[in-house]
Amino acid sequence: MSNNDLLEKVIVSTEIGNPAGSGLLAPQQANEFIDYMWDATVLGSQVRTLRMRSTEQEIDRIGVGQRLLRGAVEAVDTGENQGVFFSKINLRTHKLRLDWELSTETLEDNLEGEALEDHIARMMATQAGIDLEDLSVNGDTASTDKTLKVFDGWRKLAINGTTDGAAHIIDAGGNGFTKGAANAAIKAMPRKFMQRRTQLKFFTGSNLLQDWMYSLTNDPNLASYGYSGRVVPEGAAGFTPGALFGIPLQEVPVFDETRDGTYSGATGDHGELWLTFPQNLLWGVKREIKVVREYAVKKDTIEYTMFCRVGTQIENTEAFVVVRNIKVGS
Repeated sequence: MSNNDLLEKVIVSTEIGNPAGSGLLAPQQANEFIDYMWDATVLGSQVRTLRMRSTEQEIDRIGVGQRLLRGAVEAVDTGENQGVFFSKINLRTHKLRLDWELSTETLEDNLEGEALEDHIARMMATQAGIDLEDLSVNGDTASTDKTLKVFDGWRKLAINGTTDGAAHIIDAGGNGFTKGAANAAIKAMPRKFMQRRTQLKFFTGSNLLQDWMYSLTNDPNLASYGYSGRVVPEGAAGFTPGALFGIPLQEVPVFDETRDGTYSGATGDHGELWLTFPQNLLWGVKREIKVVREYAVKKDTIEYTMFCRVGTQIENTEAFVVVRNIKVGS
């Protein structure tokens, strides 16, 4: 079933008077609807996504210590039993609601005719995906924003810490996005994770990425610090222009780049650079998604409401580096 067919079926199956119109999507429909939302995001195809059957889920983690090899003595038990370490982290989802409304005049008088309802539904599903990505990155329960205050996103979890403690935090002190920021981030990553260097990735916002690419146009020594790719590449939102010291750099448009600097004498807007494994970011969605369509008699409108449950977690904050206070260029 295509995404368009799915949304059309959602609208039809939730009409008032339809005996089956409870609004709860069947498992296959829910999975396809989740795919539709995630397709509208940059990170949905990169982070570790979980389709959850319950509102909370414990996730098993397996790790090993460093330097497990020991010298062996013939016929002697040295008594050193080291090996695999097991632990759990908890991923909890939070209930979210998306509302929209269409008047009967709009449905009757528009150029698209009956197709408008399905068109609007697709637009709202796309916007739901973008809002969920924004919340998952920038969520902060201390925020006054009605969307961002629902739960703490990856940034807040990384900086404030989880059960593992906080991520490795580097202060750029108001400097712009340069190779120095990337160099410091790589050096801050514990060496046990550098064995998996090819799986690491940098993440930053659109403006800082633009600052970086602009600086490259005047730099004749790109290869000297490991940059690969075209100097000014082409790409859609969320593209990867190349690599910094062999590690891909990923644009994430929802990164907040209007933050106030936390250093003395800070002015202007600031953003951040993340270094981690994409699969270290956990994004959970409970599979029961509800979409309800209802006719409001007194207003002569059709009201739509979508409910879903979403949550975020970081598997291991030790494998996460945040470079803060990077000033956005004018």
